[in-house]
Parts: sequence; structure tokens; C-alpha cells
Amino acid sequence: MIKRRQLLQVSAALLAGQSLGLRAQPAAGEGAQLPLIQRLIPSSGETLPVMGMGTSRTFDTAADAESLANLTEVLQAFFAGGGTVIDSSPMYGEAESRVGDVLRAMEQRPPLFAATKVWTTGRQQGIAQMEESARRMDVKQFDLIAVHNLQDWQTHLDTLKAWKEEGKVRYIGITTSHGRDHEALVEIMRSQPLDFVQFSYNIEDRSAETELLPVAADRGIATMINRPYQRGALFNKSRGKPLPPLAAELDCGSWGQFYLKFIIGHPAVTSVIPATASVKHMVDNMQANYGRVPDAGQRAEMLRLFAQL
Repeated sequence: MIKRRQLLQVSAALLAGQSLGLRAQPAAGEGAQLPLIQRLIPSSGETLPVMGMGTSRTFDTAADAESLANLTEVLQAFFAGGGTVIDSSPMYGEAESRVGDVLRAMEQRPPLFAATKVWTTGRQQGIAQMEESARRMDVKQFDLIAVHNLQDWQTHLDTLKAWKEEGKVRYIGITTSHGRDHEALVEIMRSQPLDFVQFSYNIEDRSAETELLPVAADRGIATMINRPYQRGALFNKSRGKPLPPLAAELDCGSWGQFYLKFIIGHPAVTSVIPATASVKHMVDNMQANYGRVPDAGQRAEMLRLFAQL
């Protein structure tokens, strides 16, 4: 467990912008503040900041002081950048526990939209796993629980529907990170009362544009986007390349922000959840939480520029 004194020191440094240069609302031009980009959850009308964070691989660490100190800085950079959505899963090893460790150590917890998944087989096993996730993440009521990778989805979705009625969870959904499951996911989206779906989408992998995003828009289902950088592969193409002038028009100061803004530009995208254990990268990601959003013409130009890399 990280010491509270260490946490307060990290918080003060981040919120004051020391060393990291982070502002809660980044400035543009002559002192003007860029607007926070928010999206509606169609089933409720609640708004969320578009930039969230994932925890796959990055938060699966030991509970030693060094790891906890680093993850505390990462999480504080996320909150300081206006983020609220944190997504995890029992599949991600110790990630839920590390999120909970940092949250428990906070003097005052910032606004949080807590999301996790159920990833097992059987009704009672699913209930036990979700209850354990709440303990691990230090969450009394999850904002969102989704069935992970469609595993035993009928069983768990029945439980989640009942939990939502009982007020044990606010939103329910289903996720996949596998293209081979898109057809099955589309059928579930068309037949079940879902609040959220999660899947992969980025400037290189645009298969979700064919059915997933249109069906989500048609059915009023919020979308949470994973693997926005294609697990880092996008940077292999743009590393060392200068940003195009279009980036400045979209308030992008890095290729990472350029890639995130492409995703955000799709009107059916609700939240994007890049995962990182780097404070520097988190600060960079959160700059995409603000500013201008590309229109259809600008997104087409972004695709053209990416194809030339």
C-alpha cells in the first residue's frame, strides 16, 4: 500500500503542473481554454468525458511500493486531465486490485465511473466474481459491468439485468476484443437491452465501422473503444515523422493524440480507453480529452495521411 504522504506529494505536483506540464483544461491560443469533449450515454442521457483509461497489462503489477507509486502518478494524471472512466476485468490479473489500492489511499476520491467485467462460467461463479471485483477495486456500486468476450453471456446477462433492476449496477453491457466475435456481438446488440458495448477500433483496424458502430448508433448503445493504438503498432509507422498541419487544426500535439482524435471523430464513439503505465503517455493521452473534433472530411484526410506513412 502506498503511503498517504507520497500520494499527496504526487497529487500536488500533478495538479500544479510541476514537471509534467499538465493543465486540468489545456490552454489554446491566447490563454483560451479548450472545451472538454463529452459524449452522451444514450440509454440515460448522462455525459462522460470521452477519454477514459484501460488497465489491461499495464496495471497487472505486484503491490510493491515502487509499482504503487508509479500507478498512483498515472491515475492522478488521468484524473487531473478530466478523466472519469476506468475499465478493468478479472482477466487482467492484479489490475483491479492495483486500481483499488490507489483509490483507497486517496484523501479525497475524484469523480469516478467504475467499469469492470464478468469473465467466468456459471451463474453463482459470476456473482462471486463480480462481488470480488467490487472488493478489489474498492467500489460499492459499479457504474458498468459487462460480460467479457461473450463468455457465458446469456447466464451473466440475466444476472446483470436483475442487478440493474435492484440498483446493484447502473449500466450493463458486453465486450469483445476479437474480430471473429463481431457477428455474434451484432446479433446480441440487436436482441438485448444493452447500455454499453466494448470492442477494438482505430485508424488502422476499422472493421467496427461496417456494423458495430452503426448498430450501436441505431440501437442507442454507448460504445467503449479498446486498443486505440493497435497495441502500439501504429507508432511504428509514425515514429520520427513530423505531424501534418491538420494536427494543429484539431488541437493535437502528438501522433498519439492524432490517433485518438480520429476515433473520437466518429459520432457513435462514447469513450476511448487506452491503457498505459507511463505518466508521460497518460498526460499525452489526456490532452485528447479537449479541443476540436474532426468532422467527416477531416477524418478522411487523416486516413489519407496515415496511408502515406
